[in-house]
Amino acid sequence: MNSVASEAVLIGLDWGTSSLRAFLIGAVGDVLDEISTSQGIMHVKGRDFDAVFHGLIQNWHSAAPLPVIASGMITSRNGWQETPYVSVPAGKDALANALVPFTTSKGIAVHFVTGMTANHNGAPDVMRGEETQIIGAAAMGLGDGLYVLPGTHSKWLVVKNGGIEDYKTYMTGELFGAIKNHTILGTFMEEGPFDKEGFVIGVNAGLSAGADLLHTLFHVRTMPLFDKITPEMTADYLSGMLIGAEIASGTAGGGDQPVTLVGRGDLTDRYEIALSIAGRESRRAPENICARGHFEIARSAGLLS
Repeated sequence: MNSVASEAVLIGLDWGTSSLRAFLIGAVGDVLDEISTSQGIMHVKGRDFDAVFHGLIQNWHSAAPLPVIASGMITSRNGWQETPYVSVPAGKDALANALVPFTTSKGIAVHFVTGMTANHNGAPDVMRGEETQIIGAAAMGLGDGLYVLPGTHSKWLVVKNGGIEDYKTYMTGELFGAIKNHTILGTFMEEGPFDKEGFVIGVNAGLSAGADLLHTLFHVRTMPLFDKITPEMTADYLSGMLIGAEIASGTAGGGDQPVTLVGRGDLTDRYEIALSIAGRESRRAPENICARGHFEIARSAGLLS
């Protein structure tokens, strides 16, 4: 590990709510080594972020003292160091200029990436961590277009000239969980493997719902009641409906811009299916875009020797 660390120029931390990833980054933004743990900010005992940090990177840093850059929810009010927000449109230079320096108990300098904010109809939108991933993805050749990060709170970002022009957050995942677990609609759902047919029916319903989404949601109850779908299809029907409605909104006015999906796993697969139904081609972002984002921001800030 020490020989690898001697080739590195930067340590990057992607420190979220439920997980923590540390990257040892090389001279061209490549990942030389990686550590992943479940010590997200909500799982750090006594909020002792300082101790977790030193325990995680001590071998790398002792081999070759390196600049450190951190992004994600670690910069939130519940994290280690709260940082302000940079307003869109903004790119790597704006994020580099807004880095918040911090010194740990052992004298290691950490540079925290700020979050980003947007304004829609007088109300703010916020994100922390996703901006770094998108800066990295754009730098890895994916270029401009729409970027989608599926999740509990999905993000849709418009990238122009390598920077983030605008974005919106959709509470799709959280709404699905709330409906499934805390409403009468969920009481009729039966567990089972992914039902693509039910999901596709739901996607089409969501894509066409428009302003009638609140009305269309009641079909989650009536469709199985009248044997239009089976109880085993109902959860995926709801999932498809919500994702379809999200895609209808997220792609509105977006023209034929390419859509890049950031993420892995079943949820991203669902978005890929739904985008295809909506007539939109999609592509997957490569691995390690967050580390590349750390590299690009650090280089712009002059942190790399």
